Amino acid sequence: MLFFPIGILLSLAILLESRGGIFYLQERIGVNRKPFKLVKFRTMRVDADKEGKLTVGMNDSRITKVGYLIRKYKLDEFPQFLNVLIGDMSIVGPRPEVLEYVNLYNTEQLKVLNVKPGITDYASLEYFKENELLGKSENPKETYICEIMPAKLELNKKYLANPTILHDVKIMWLTFLKMVK
Repeated sequence: MLFFPIGILLSLAILLESRGGIFYLQERIGVNRKPFKLVKFRTMRVDADKEGKLTVGMNDSRITKVGYLIRKYKLDEFPQFLNVLIGDMSIVGPRPEVLEYVNLYNTEQLKVLNVKPGITDYASLEYFKENELLGKSENPKETYICEIMPAKLELNKKYLANPTILHDVKIMWLTFLKMVK
């Protein structure tokens, strides 16, 4: 309920700036390889994902002006609490990935699919500005597949080794601190 008024304002801003819906739904892979629709505030032009799934920095021409501000403060992620309420996600856990990239996981990496995906995790903290890294790359997809994705999956092992309530609280606190900075 705390974020509802903010959500209304963001929804109006999205609708006033560009055609299309308020939310962006993307199929992600969840626990036990079950696909689900991840909910985010729409920050790009309609059908922009047809030009590529990776966002390559804040200068990505597909991002709307309002979308830029929403992304800058990570507000596009808040509708994922609906995914938590539905039961597809938890607040803390490995970030869900699209099938295209899950298909590249090795046997060890597939273990992240044994737990419910989350809104935040160690990888989200470490790669808080991932889109900026990709924006500086000459080949963002290759950078993601060869460098970022394996590093994130390694960080997920840290979480999988100790998935306790106290660990979750620590990650949530670190995420809060990262967002307010």
